[in-house]
Amino acid sequence: MPSPVSVRDTTQAWEALFSAQVTIMRRLQRHPAFKRLTMREYDVLVTLGKCPNGGIRLGTLNENVLLSQPSLSRMVDRLEAKGYISRCGDPQDQRAVLLSLTDEGRRIQREIGREHVRHIHELIGPGLEVEEFAELTRLTRKLSESVQSRN
Repeated sequence: MPSPVSVRDTTQAWEALFSAQVTIMRRLQRHPAFKRLTMREYDVLVTLGKCPNGGIRLGTLNENVLLSQPSLSRMVDRLEAKGYISRCGDPQDQRAVLLSLTDEGRRIQREIGREHVRHIHELIGPGLEVEEFAELTRLTRKLSESVQSRN
């Protein structure tokens, strides 16, 4: 039977995970691709691009990005003004509005996405062996599932 995990163990692991994430994100944000859009704006476009029916309500979008509701609302306004997002009525609820990517929004998201993926690979690819990346993926998914199961 495995020994119980201590508060110190979990805290050290969290600090290491958080530190790695912050270090990597800071480097990623400096990539020239994010001169056109911020990483947060890109995240919103990626999230909208994953919608199976093509549209999502603002509240649902807010559950999938790391922004406060007022910040997200202002960002959506900016992205709509740039022509990357459109709003339309929800056929299921006439009071609601659905957000979706425009063709231009989809184009810029894919263009930045290709650069972003290459940059991620260049940045972290040399850091671990193939087996270590597989283990990291397994462990982080397991951790996410554990936290999500307690909701």
